[in-house]
Amino acid sequence: MHPMLNVAIKAARRAGNIINRASLNSERIQVTRKQHNDFVTEVDQAAESAIIDTLKDAFPDHGFLAEEGGEIQGTALEGQPSHVWIIDPLDGTTNFIHGFPHYAVSIALAVDGVTQQAVIYDPNRDELFTATRGAGAYANNRRLRVAGRLKMSEALIGTGFPYREDQDVDAYLEIFAKMTRQCAGLRRPGAAALDLAYVAAGRLDAFFEQGLKPWDMAAGALLITEAGGLVGNYAGEESYLHTGEIMAGNPRLFAQLVTQLRGHSQVK
Repeated sequence: MHPMLNVAIKAARRAGNIINRASLNSERIQVTRKQHNDFVTEVDQAAESAIIDTLKDAFPDHGFLAEEGGEIQGTALEGQPSHVWIIDPLDGTTNFIHGFPHYAVSIALAVDGVTQQAVIYDPNRDELFTATRGAGAYANNRRLRVAGRLKMSEALIGTGFPYREDQDVDAYLEIFAKMTRQCAGLRRPGAAALDLAYVAAGRLDAFFEQGLKPWDMAAGALLITEAGGLVGNYAGEESYLHTGEIMAGNPRLFAQLVTQLRGHSQVK
């Protein structure tokens, strides 16, 4: 296993322990509202600190892009560091607040803008998803492959509803109605990082969502490509990480999704 991935796993497990301890006293958790339906808790912040402290100890010259802290530059490098950790300490905060057990820690390492390492840790199930570029994707050391279903009519597809005020709910509902008619089932579990890991594991056949941030997508996207899937925006192009529009699935379903979603792409 890659030494940088080992450190990321240690960081993710530390964050998971903080989250699990806090979940035992969920009614005491301090919740702050960032904007409509967008929440942050002291647990998000404590988990993020644990992750960054663990990574900084091992890699003091690396940079960080994290949900709660924004961009934190590496200390020992001038300008942009070549190695940047992209971190979501608790993806699915709204689920966590309610005790709905679908949330995860997501950590990815980008080297010169290309994701090389990925860890998604589900502390509820003690399930660890990992990938190193070129070396495959794993869940608790079991090799992952995307599902082999070839027909939309048989596919279970994950998605996410718009939750911020600046997102167009009506445009999304149009897609939702269209996709409901096309596939075997749509699921909206509420934690994009974990949903993407489920595509890599073959539990979801595909996934699509708009309005995401790099830390929602970076680790999950590498898991999927290392598990034999494709990831892109709604037009099937690669510009998903910083446009926030992502679609993923096995190659056959991915091509079918492009025909359904291309016209709804918000990428200019």
